[in-house]
Amino acid sequence: MITHKKQFSLEILKALIKLIIAGVLIGLLKQYDAIIAGILILKIIHNIYKEVIKPESNKNWLLVVGMLLTGFGGIVGETWGVTNGYWEYHEVTRELPLWLPFAWMLAFHYLYKLERNLIPLLKNQSHKNKIILAILLALILPAFGEVITIYLGVWTYYWPYQLFGVPLYAFICLVFVHMLVYTILHFVCKKYKINDVVFN
Repeated sequence: MITHKKQFSLEILKALIKLIIAGVLIGLLKQYDAIIAGILILKIIHNIYKEVIKPESNKNWLLVVGMLLTGFGGIVGETWGVTNGYWEYHEVTRELPLWLPFAWMLAFHYLYKLERNLIPLLKNQSHKNKIILAILLALILPAFGEVITIYLGVWTYYWPYQLFGVPLYAFICLVFVHMLVYTILHFVCKKYKINDVVFN
């Protein structure tokens, strides 16, 4: 399935290091949600500049659409979860930390960019293999990031059936949000004949 195993492993390793850095940063600054929000907003601006504003051609508007959809979907889910007592954020003065929608937006960019780098390394770049890759990454990587922040006291899940503090329901929800956004963007690409390595 994979043609360049070493490069594939390197991309995964780089992605894990980024997740660890982000998780530790949020964990250490959890009391200062406005500062975390500011840092994440700067990262979003940097990403949009690099992929949409700076290029003279091939401006990646899908990135902006995907981040907005994921940010919206994420904050709806967070509001539902916290309101119903399924999880709780600690050491902040509000129910939902200010950085949450921006973390969801960056989660989309993170997974999208990783998939964009990994798909060319697949021997068979069929639609089925792309979907399998997307599901596996959405199932494992966000949950790994959550484990770091949970152990650093950022929040606690109250759902049962947990693995390292992350419940089975959370795994399902993370994959659902990710794949819902990807399905929408797949149909956008199909309708407007947009050529994108991840969504085509």
